[in-house]
Amino acid sequence: MTNRSFRGSEVLVTGCNGFVGDALVSGLAESGYSVRGAVRRHNGRGGSFEQVAVGEVGGATDWQRAVAGVEAIIHLVARTHATGERGGGDLADYRPINVDGTRRLAEEAARAGVRRLVFVSSVKVNGERTTSEPFKASDTPAPEDAYGISKREAEQALAEVSARTGLEVVIVRPPLVYGPGVKGNFARLVKLVERGLPLPLGAVDNRRSLVALPNLVDLLVRCVEAPNAAGQTFLVSDGEDVSTPRLIRMLGEASGRRAPLVPVPTALLRLAGRLTGRSEQVDRLCGSLQVDISATREALGWTPPVQIKDALRDTVAGDSESSFSSSKA
Repeated sequence: MTNRSFRGSEVLVTGCNGFVGDALVSGLAESGYSVRGAVRRHNGRGGSFEQVAVGEVGGATDWQRAVAGVEAIIHLVARTHATGERGGGDLADYRPINVDGTRRLAEEAARAGVRRLVFVSSVKVNGERTTSEPFKASDTPAPEDAYGISKREAEQALAEVSARTGLEVVIVRPPLVYGPGVKGNFARLVKLVERGLPLPLGAVDNRRSLVALPNLVDLLVRCVEAPNAAGQTFLVSDGEDVSTPRLIRMLGEASGRRAPLVPVPTALLRLAGRLTGRSEQVDRLCGSLQVDISATREALGWTPPVQIKDALRDTVAGDSESSFSSSKA
């Protein structure tokens, strides 16, 4: 592969209309890249960038028009957990998009002469929790649920295509991503804090790594352009791990509301989770999941540009603006 710079070249973003994709398109454009987006159905042009319809993503997807002429791809499209899925669902449900679709994209990209593919995987490839030491990218993968297993299989498929074709592959494993417009459990936590409701989490003693949307976008752009990123796997976070009580207090400060915390023993919280079928949610609130990004910092010369307190403030502000807009509609 040539060592010429990627800067100013055209980059394909799959999943360009999603939570991360929308911000990534803007980040790439601001960094001087021409952006093309792959979407399921044709929507014409997405503001300043072209959108190419590829239909359903899977092992038979036709990516030829989408990949033609691009230098790099950032692959975001994935089947994630559906709301209420206990245990992460069936592996057979995840493989068509996450594994077969990723392999198909890589093969067609290599045939089209694409130089690099940046794959957004998941920290779930490392595992679900940490005890004494944070996860490192060099750790033996230990995914537990179907989503994490499918992401690991996708990484392995990319490694095989790369070895066979010379396509440069970069893997990024983020933990929970948050920012304005975030959905799911994080959004629900923000709402609870904004209401000033007492939360039974004052006795939780854990540490969790998170990554703010602008920090993830900044790293993904760096992974496109850094020559030594090829063939590497990177963990990413804000660089500051927080306990659940501290996160709640920081959200309270960001929203201008005091967040009352009641010190309920974690054993009781876990029991309540089992009795109500919410063990996974309780585990995330009570358990630890930390990542070590020192290797990412060193290899890429990268530092998270946004501090967690500022990112949480922007998240809360974005949530408030969204609620206001919805109430006017």
